[in-house]
Amino acid sequence: MYAAGRHEERNAEIGRFQRPAAMKKRYLLDTNVLLHDPTALTAFQDNSVLVPIYVIEEIDRFKKQLTRLGENARWISRFLDGLRERGRLSDGVELDTGGRLRVVFDPDDPQRVIARSDGWVDNEILKIARRIQDDAPDTPLILVTKDVNLRIKADAMGLVAEDYETDRVDLDELYSGHTEIELGAGEIEHFRAVGELPLPEGDFFPNEYALLKDRGDSANTALARIDPMGGRLRALIDVAEGVQGIRPRNKEQYFALDALLDPTVVLVTIMGKAGTGKTLLALAAGLEQVLSRTTYRHLLISRPTFPMGKDIGYLPGSVEEKLNPWMQPIYDNLALLLDGRPAGNGTRTVDDLVSRGALAVEPLTHIRGRSIPQQFMLVDEAQNLTPLEVKTILTRVGENTKLVLTGDPWQIDTPYIDSSTNGFNHVVSHFRTVPLAAHVELRKGERSKLAEYAANLL
Repeated sequence: MYAAGRHEERNAEIGRFQRPAAMKKRYLLDTNVLLHDPTALTAFQDNSVLVPIYVIEEIDRFKKQLTRLGENARWISRFLDGLRERGRLSDGVELDTGGRLRVVFDPDDPQRVIARSDGWVDNEILKIARRIQDDAPDTPLILVTKDVNLRIKADAMGLVAEDYETDRVDLDELYSGHTEIELGAGEIEHFRAVGELPLPEGDFFPNEYALLKDRGDSANTALARIDPMGGRLRALIDVAEGVQGIRPRNKEQYFALDALLDPTVVLVTIMGKAGTGKTLLALAAGLEQVLSRTTYRHLLISRPTFPMGKDIGYLPGSVEEKLNPWMQPIYDNLALLLDGRPAGNGTRTVDDLVSRGALAVEPLTHIRGRSIPQQFMLVDEAQNLTPLEVKTILTRVGENTKLVLTGDPWQIDTPYIDSSTNGFNHVVSHFRTVPLAAHVELRKGERSKLAEYAANLL
């Protein structure tokens, strides 16, 4: 199964030899595709894009929501309304990509656009797809949906159905952020003494981390960061004394703290399963730099408000009280870092930091539309974001702000994205060549032996 964009690229070269011009295709889009990525309307090159009228009805139900789905729904409505200036949507209008967009409906009953029960819209989409295919069987029709059950139904009806995967980054192909380099014993000793070494030949990424290994003694090792632009291997920031009472327990945690504490690295992505310490390390590094007032004025912490179960509307209380269950993991880590630590006239607490303006914990919905300068910004659980949402967050970052994304692609709570199509993977893949960014994959669980077994076995 291919992404729509890659589907075209893969077949373009073959088609060039088989026929004078590539055959145009028709892509029929489901609601979940547009809510996942509103720009999907223009993602199919010069092919035809078909939008069932029932999809527009479903999108209308989301427009008033103060969520990212609501924002996406409003964007789609504005985009389609703007296309009306080019002609009637029922006849089809030209897109800037060279393709055409057309709103389609049930030819037997064009007035029936109200979803009546669960599954009704899916069945109507299938009916439309079957009718369009039968009317022009020589022109390929592809139903694009992120609903696996709808793809199964379509296949059973003899229709071609694909997932929307233009933003897919498979986990087994994802950049890990670190490598191994074999050196002579003398070179490693020189590196320890001087703190840098000429970079050996090879293909490396900016700010990639390396385990330097003695060719003759595998136990003789050192940790380094790669600087391809300067052609050097450089020593890590010394964190032997710990950061806010937290000491690294493995080489990947050393790598992570180096990236988190270096102000020249303004985008850090840390990936790891539950218990590897990604959130705790990021919070410790953020507190260290905010409390010292050397680099950042505030520590801003946020996470998507996607629960494992019922959503926020089921919870009692004010907005702040509703958000507490989602933010509790952050508060737990902060309490661990601040427990018993002195603060001039007493012990430091989370409430103390909030009242002083040094710390803010907010849902992502409060960040949209803002410009965020001179802050250490942590977005936890970033695997629950779509590529478009991550792009929105990155464009909020102002001068002298460091953005840290932590995520576990094995734990996705959001419908219609998975371990390969989430925004976190998207950032890791696209920013690996950028000198301002660094990525670290944490592999060893340090929470407890039981947590490590659970993460690996269950």
